[in-house]
Parts: sequence; C-alpha cells; structure tokens
Amino acid sequence: MPVPLFNSIASWFLKKRIHQMELFIKYPIEVQKELLDTLIKNARETEIGKLYDFNSIKNYESFKNRVPIVDYDKIENLINRSRKGEQNIFWPSQIKWFAKSSGTTNSKSKFIPVSNESLEDCHYKAGKDMLSIYFNNNEDSQLLSGKSLRLGGSRELYNDNNTYFGDLSAIIIDNLPFWAELSSTPSHKVSLMSEWESKMKAIIKESIPENVTSLAGVPSWMLVLLNNLIKKTNKNNILEIWPNLEVYFHGGINFNPYKSEYQKLFPNKNFKYYEIYNASEGFFGIQDQNNSDELLLMLDYGIFYEFIPLNSKNEYDEENIVSLEEIELYINYAIVISTNAGLWRYKIGDTIEFTCKNPYRIKVTGRIKHHINTFGEELIIDNAENALSKVLYITNSEIVDYTAAPIFMKNKNEGAHEWMIEFKKNPKNIEEFTFLLDKELKKQNSDYEAKRYKNLTLNIPKINIAKKGLFYNWLKKNNKLGGQHKIPRLSNKRTFIEELKKMNN
Repeated sequence: MPVPLFNSIASWFLKKRIHQMELFIKYPIEVQKELLDTLIKNARETEIGKLYDFNSIKNYESFKNRVPIVDYDKIENLINRSRKGEQNIFWPSQIKWFAKSSGTTNSKSKFIPVSNESLEDCHYKAGKDMLSIYFNNNEDSQLLSGKSLRLGGSRELYNDNNTYFGDLSAIIIDNLPFWAELSSTPSHKVSLMSEWESKMKAIIKESIPENVTSLAGVPSWMLVLLNNLIKKTNKNNILEIWPNLEVYFHGGINFNPYKSEYQKLFPNKNFKYYEIYNASEGFFGIQDQNNSDELLLMLDYGIFYEFIPLNSKNEYDEENIVSLEEIELYINYAIVISTNAGLWRYKIGDTIEFTCKNPYRIKVTGRIKHHINTFGEELIIDNAENALSKVLYITNSEIVDYTAAPIFMKNKNEGAHEWMIEFKKNPKNIEEFTFLLDKELKKQNSDYEAKRYKNLTLNIPKINIAKKGLFYNWLKKNNKLGGQHKIPRLSNKRTFIEELKKMNN
C-alpha cells in the first residue's frame, strides 16, 4: 500500500476514537460510575472481593465506606504472593506482568500488577488515543508516513514462577503486536537492552537511517540521546537528521526546565510538544490541545478515580476524599485509583489540580514524597520548577539536572535550602542566579516567602554547581541509567545531596 494512502486510512481510523472520547467528555460522571460498577462486578470472586463483600456493594458510598484506602506497603504481601504465581487475589484474570516502579531513586522497588485488561484497555488504548488526539488537532500531519522513536526501559525475568517484571515501557514494548514494530524504531531487541550506554549506541545506529516523524520518552533521557545524536552526526540540530520530525510526546517529569534546550534542537516554530501523564499504575491524562499545559483526564481506561485534598502541611486529608463529581478547581489533590489490574483505592503518590470541569482537565503538581517542609515552607515540585524555569530564561542558562534538600537549623543558625544544579550553560553570575531563584520561589509560595522574611527562619538558598556528568555518574553508580529512572527533585532528608556533594568534591 502506498505510504500516503496508508497514512490517510490510518489517520481516519484513529479519528473515529474521538467520537468515543466525546462520550466520556459529555457524560463524565455516568461513565465513571458505570466503570466502578464493572470493576466491582468483575472482582466479586477474588480474595479482595470476598474480603470486602463486593457482592453487596451497590454504589460509590458503600464502596468508600467498605474498602480502605491503601498505599504500597499495605498491599505488598499480596503483591509478593502474586509474584510467586498465586492468582485471583485482587483481579480475576491472570496477573503475569509486574511493572517495577522507578518513579524515585529509592532502593526499595515497587512491583505494580499489570493485567491483560490494563495493557489493552488502558496503556495500548492510550497510545492510540494519543495519536487520535494529535491527528484531530493537526489535519495535515504526516506522522504515520515515518516511524516513532521510542525510548523505553529494559526487561528482566523474575525467577522461575512464570511472572515477569521490568519497566512499564518495556512490558508494553515486549507485548506489542508484530505490526507495531514496523512503525517504530529502534527494534524490539534494541529497545529491551538492559545496559544503557550500549543501548544508546544501538538506538543511534538503527535510527539514523530511518524517517523519524515523532519521539516518545522521558525528557531527561531523551535529551541525552539527542545530544549524542548531534555529536555522532556532527549536525547542528535534530531536524537536519530527521527533517520530517513533527512532534515529541513527553511525560514522566516536568518539561519546563528542559524546554529551551529542546527548542534549540528543534528550531522550527511549528514543531509540536505533547505531554502525557502515565505511571506504572496506569495511564491518566493526555494533552488534548496544541500549545497547552493542561491534560485531559481519561475516564474510560478501566480506572476509577478518587481525590484526597491536601491539608496545609501537604498531608492527606483522607476524611474528605471525593469522587470526580465533587472536585473543585485549583485545589491540590492526591490521586487514589481503583483499576482493572486489581489496585483498590490505591494512593499513587502523585498530586494534581483541576483547571477545568468541562471537560475535566488537570495539571500534575508533583509527588507527595517530593517536597520540602522542614520549616513549614511547604515547597512542592510545582513551585520549584516554575521558579527555576523563569530564572533559567532570565539568566539565559540551561540545566541538565538538579536536586534540593534542607540545611537544618543548628545552634543559632537559621535553616536554608541547599541545591545541587548541573548546568549545561552556566549563568554569568551565580549570586544573581541565586537571588533571582529565591525571589521567584517567594512569588510561587507564600509559606516560603513568610519563612524567608528578614531571614528569621530561612536564609537565602545555597547553590552548589555540579561537575559535568555528576547526576549521570550517580545514576550509573547505582545501576539506574536509562528507562524511567528519575532524580528526586526535592527531599526532606539530606542523604541524597550529601552523597552527591561527596562525589562532586
């Protein structure tokens, strides 16, 4: 089939899904209620279903009163049993795959169950929806005339119990139908390589000759790959390598601190950036408008949502948990999910705020564990990265990575925040950079501003300039290169920053 004809037929097929999306946009509450009923009905005969008598649950209120809210620690024993081959514990169909959560660099890993239903009705469906939305917004797109460069993780085999674990991206790649490989680069074999540096070389070798029209992956790791491509080809930008490249689908971390660097790599004002919001536990949101920072909450992926408002200490206020019907705009909520992989009222640790109700659109504001609140300053990732992005722009500087932690009060000395920042392009004056960052943080966060008043509680931040490759070398040292591994941006402990400072010296 000629490429233009294939492109036209495929884009027409993808646009048909838009009509299905319009259904949950028009009837969001009804769709979510029906979904909860289906989940409960399907899991009635599981161990969890019998424990909480799913047979007698008739509505959301009884579900909320009957089933407890949990985090990973509370269900870890069930997960471990399932990983050893036991079935029908929390979901009726076979659980064979477990997504190893790499959302943080903590030594303790989480293993999230992945069912066939969650693969098909959530993750794969989301992949098609991502394309459907993009084609609906960009009528002249030639995306399917070329290939998508995907940057995923590696796969590992767990013992001999016929269960497998790995990065979610690797599980998805490993289970894709054969025809999906025809539209992607690199090959399955290269995509699932474990050793990051060898894998990067293999990706570059395989992908340079291809007609790449889209990219998909975590911004920090994609940037490493693209910079190596520039070095390998001796080109000025990525569009000189792939002139038909038109969009980058990104997610996993805040894109704003990296945006200026990407704009240099893609010097075309028509180049598109589309954000997605997925995690090991499910796929939650897709940017549904060009040039937007809002995500459409996807309501028909087999995920029932609840939302916990956060109190003034950035802690869960579980007594006031609400369903989608009861949410308010611009409130910081922690997400609770019940899914078609058997997670029941599970706190994923992410925080969001709603920016619109018709349709329901959100922004990701951070993670519960990733904030600094040692002095009552309540600094969350959203504050830090908004401030950092503005200061990078003002000072015409660029970063590779960063992290921050508190300097604790000692004797009569005030506390402070200590940052470790690896710059790709250093600011001309680090004192000015520090002053501007402090100023922007005050604008972003009134609690931080109050604690900084006359240095009564907090002194001006201390910024350490990291040696080139510091964060990369730390990840390599801890066997966390590539895939979905991320640097913890904010921490209430000094463990991580002390290790980095030691390496930096």
